[in-house]
Amino acid sequence: MEDLTPEQAREALDVVGRARADVALEVGLPRWYWWAMAAGWVVLGVIGAVGPVWLTTVATIAFGAGHSAVASRLLDGRRRTRGLQVSRAVADRRVPLAVILMLLVLVAVTVGAALALDADGARHSQVWAAVIVAAVIGFGGPEILQTLRRWMHA
Repeated sequence: MEDLTPEQAREALDVVGRARADVALEVGLPRWYWWAMAAGWVVLGVIGAVGPVWLTTVATIAFGAGHSAVASRLLDGRRRTRGLQVSRAVADRRVPLAVILMLLVLVAVTVGAALALDADGARHSQVWAAVIVAAVIGFGGPEILQTLRRWMHA
């Protein structure tokens, strides 16, 4: 170690920096999280379409409470897999903000799709809108979050 030149030290630090950046890109939420959210999205759509208003309200609150309980543990993205748990210094603090932003956009898309389908005369427009958005969540959740993180430099 004593014979290390400044160039070798800089190169070693660059390697460490690149490795840290690669790990930071892996920070996210587990795939099961996205599919569970997608399933909940469909259930809420079905309840909204066929259930009474009180049940829709209770189900929405229960979904929000359940999501908050799970998300409070996972939302920082540091526990994506059992094999990888990174420190807060590596995981950007804006990851939860990216997830919340994504959820707000997905809710807006669901409402917009339901209104468009209803205007087109579709039966059970809430269910179809929920299924469409649930498919987006299930299949593309991690990729959407990664793209949002990149845009937010998180």
